[in-house]
Amino acid sequence: MKKRLTALTLALLLGLSVLLTACGGSAKGSAASSAAASKEHPMILTLAHNQAENHPVHKALVRFADQVKERTDGRIVVKIYPNGQLGSENENLEQLQAGVVAMAKVSAPNLATYNDGYNTFGLPYIFNDQADYYRVMDSQQMDDFFMSSADDGFLTMTYYDSGSRSFYTKGKAIRTPSDLDGLKIRVQDMAVQTDMMKALGGTPVTMSYGDVYTSLQTGIIDGSENNVTALTTGKHGEVAKYYSVDEHEMIPDALVMSAKVWSTLSAEDQAAVKAAAKVSTEYQKELWAEATEKAVEQARQEMGVTFVYDVDKAAFQAATAPMIQTYENKYPGVKRLMQSIEQVREAN
Repeated sequence: MKKRLTALTLALLLGLSVLLTACGGSAKGSAASSAAASKEHPMILTLAHNQAENHPVHKALVRFADQVKERTDGRIVVKIYPNGQLGSENENLEQLQAGVVAMAKVSAPNLATYNDGYNTFGLPYIFNDQADYYRVMDSQQMDDFFMSSADDGFLTMTYYDSGSRSFYTKGKAIRTPSDLDGLKIRVQDMAVQTDMMKALGGTPVTMSYGDVYTSLQTGIIDGSENNVTALTTGKHGEVAKYYSVDEHEMIPDALVMSAKVWSTLSAEDQAAVKAAAKVSTEYQKELWAEATEKAVEQARQEMGVTFVYDVDKAAFQAATAPMIQTYENKYPGVKRLMQSIEQVREAN
């Protein structure tokens, strides 16, 4: 509790500092206009996220900040707080909604608390492959969705690639859903992942990422699911020797901005922020590809991980299809976004 209060207190202080800086030292209403900012008294946008400075997403956010400063001639400055300095992703979203931070990078499904359409990004097998993922995520239809949530208190400026997620296990490879029977698999604390594991016949175990390594060692869990970098950065490949490439999820990260702050930007500055976000995404794609290639090579050569590619993906898709239908029936936003995704495919 003490850590949370410290993060929130710091965020409040930062929010006050941003407001005063943006207003040129005086509080003129609830927010300042970017038109009133200058190089000498820039508008400061605080951006919170939980990744380390060596992570591709942080590097992309640095590129974003540089681009914003350049494209606005120094009138808008993005100040980044990495490593969870201002709390967890959910806390950052609370801070953004309360107006004490301007921007945050979060896993897209976490936004479902405020807009049910974001449940879509946690669903399994909604993207066919990486090319399909990029085609959909870079489409005008997706950008329209990203910019449609002002009434929910936020707008998504862009997305970042966090790779495809697959199962990795200790004792055996996973080629069909039946291979998961009786296995305890760590999932994130999201209903959509718990529902997916149940649909596939495994036993979902929610726990923090930091507990996975020890839990694999001690047998509390039999495996986990994540992108390949978890094998190396989390050292999970030291324990789990089978990485079964089923690519059940491709969960994007989202760069979100307070709708109230966005509304204070001039049209010119809004365009500059969007352009900067696009540049950062393209840069992050390059970094992610490099990180993924390096992780696969290291896991194979140094950790002895076997990558299993002869996975019956059709069987996994069939097993989870009823779950996707359930989510479409339960959440109108999911159904609308799934329809938009199909429109993108039909147009290509």
